[in-house]
Amino acid sequence: MWDFSIGKTIGILLKTMPFILTRMVIYFVITLAFILASGTGAGIGYGVGSLSDSPESFAVWGGIFGMGLVGTAVYWAREWLLYMVKAAHIAVMVKLIDGEPLPDGKGQVAYGREVVTARFGEANVLFALDQLIKGVIAAITGLLGGIAAFLPIPGLDGVVRFANTVIRLSLTYVDEIILGYNIRTGSDNAWESSRRGLVLYAQNGLKMVKNAVWLSVFLWILSIVVFLLALAPAAAVVYLFPGDLTALTFIVAIVFAWAFKAAVLEPFAIAALMAVYFDTIRGQVPDPDWDAKLTGASEKFRALTDQAKGAFGGRAVTA
Repeated sequence: MWDFSIGKTIGILLKTMPFILTRMVIYFVITLAFILASGTGAGIGYGVGSLSDSPESFAVWGGIFGMGLVGTAVYWAREWLLYMVKAAHIAVMVKLIDGEPLPDGKGQVAYGREVVTARFGEANVLFALDQLIKGVIAAITGLLGGIAAFLPIPGLDGVVRFANTVIRLSLTYVDEIILGYNIRTGSDNAWESSRRGLVLYAQNGLKMVKNAVWLSVFLWILSIVVFLLALAPAAAVVYLFPGDLTALTFIVAIVFAWAFKAAVLEPFAIAALMAVYFDTIRGQVPDPDWDAKLTGASEKFRALTDQAKGAFGGRAVTA
């Protein structure tokens, strides 16, 4: 079974309610932007299409185009979201997981942003670090052997491939866990502490993957439930659009489910996995063998090592 406490994790989320509410506002504003953009696009498309024999098809493409514009804007805003929201929330959760009190006289959101700014400086530095960490994750998955490490049974190639896909999807939050380790250590070289954190994750990979898979299953089930619950209100909204746009009902419901997952479910998964990770690595040091394996298997890990050596004149990490 899993090693995290659902009750304690929910307690952490409740204690970081200012961040949960901030995330809800941000992601549901994005959802509203998707709806308005698709409605406006559908209206424009229907108007243009009224000159033809099939205005409904023009309306559908107009709605899709409107959603595409908002999707592009969200893609370009991902660096800001990581820096100002996700990392700041992680900074506060790290404190609570370790049982440390938050500073008095300062709001959670302001405190979290202050920690992130002091730790990483500019947003582009954190974003570049995050991209390198993401690049190492695939190498860790390959070195662990995927599901084959759990089920060394011959003749199950199809099952193994499917299970490995599930495992890869479940490792979405490893970069957030390493960022949490980064903040927790308080080191003066974020590149080096990230490198160490990845080695520690890899040497405890089977336990971490097991918990990540469980959380991934929970999150997908809850997301599907939210999607099904959102179908009726999404259909009511789409009904207001011009033309027959039944297909957009599913898209709007998917966007709503994505917003709920990003605002509420993802912080739960991150808090749960960070708690397991911090407890697992207590008293451990990075294994040189795993360090060598990652160095040989991942170009991104080698780039992270180069950045660590170059940062602050190559000064060693200070925890």
